[in-house]
Amino acid sequence: MGWMTQASTGAHRADMVFLCVLALSVVLLFLITAAMIYFVIRYSRKRNPKASQIEGNLWLEIIWTVVPLVVFVTIFYFGWTNYEYMANAPADAMVVQVTGQQWKWSFQYPNQKQSGELYAAIGRPMKLEVRSQDVIHGFFIPAFRLKIDAVPGRVNTAWFNPTVAGSYDIECTVICGVDHSSMLSKAVVVPEDEFKRWYFGDENAPPPRPEPAAGSPGATRDPGMAALNRHDCLACHSLDGRVMVGPTFRGMFGQKVELLEGGVTRTALVDEAQLRLRLTRHDAPRMKGYPEAMPAVQLSAAELDGIIATIKGLQ
Repeated sequence: MGWMTQASTGAHRADMVFLCVLALSVVLLFLITAAMIYFVIRYSRKRNPKASQIEGNLWLEIIWTVVPLVVFVTIFYFGWTNYEYMANAPADAMVVQVTGQQWKWSFQYPNQKQSGELYAAIGRPMKLEVRSQDVIHGFFIPAFRLKIDAVPGRVNTAWFNPTVAGSYDIECTVICGVDHSSMLSKAVVVPEDEFKRWYFGDENAPPPRPEPAAGSPGATRDPGMAALNRHDCLACHSLDGRVMVGPTFRGMFGQKVELLEGGVTRTALVDEAQLRLRLTRHDAPRMKGYPEAMPAVQLSAAELDGIIATIKGLQ
């Protein structure tokens, strides 16, 4: 959804501050420009060949002192009240641990459930405790007007109250390395009952996703690609041959790779059986040259078949 979407209670307040400052800036720009044009014409050399000395004007001095003061106090009032609102989460807000690392986001809920996307319920406040495992990242949800830095060794907090169901972009706003541009995720907002089914129900079942309309930029007809995005696989694996944290999916199928198992190196063919093993077993032998960073991912049979078909097609 576009950046103009207001999908939280804080979004409206943030936009009001922006519009207030913008309106004041436009009015002042008009007044200053009009005054400049007037003085250029009124006091040009042609109209005033002989300069006259101006000793001062009490009312003029009062106006140019009071008007900027009123403008400053107005901007300060809107900014401070909005900051106070955004800095103090409601007491009943659900606390979610947000961790940024090159180059992905992860979210942990009070019941220790973890996901690669931020799931939230409409009308339910959510407090985020944001930290980083490596370098500084910028956690930003444009539709919520929510921005907070993820700093190593420090926990920063922010909160939001979602108002509209949908899937909203999460971005990193700090250049954090070569794959900074791929550090993306989603904030998925669903009705309260659907969120509860996911939160209290099956450990492996994500909440129903608001699917984009057919033909829209977010729509996809590739179930394997949808599963790769849903489970955050593309934060570590590329589709275009680039080596990231993990090996690229392009050209992987049918290739021979070296695996490390118990300190011994062996060669294996990446066929369908090998892909199924690697996608379903967190403790599968790792590929030589890559770290043991593969997280435990629970895939349905349809998702597994879709991902394998997608990888087989990336030749």
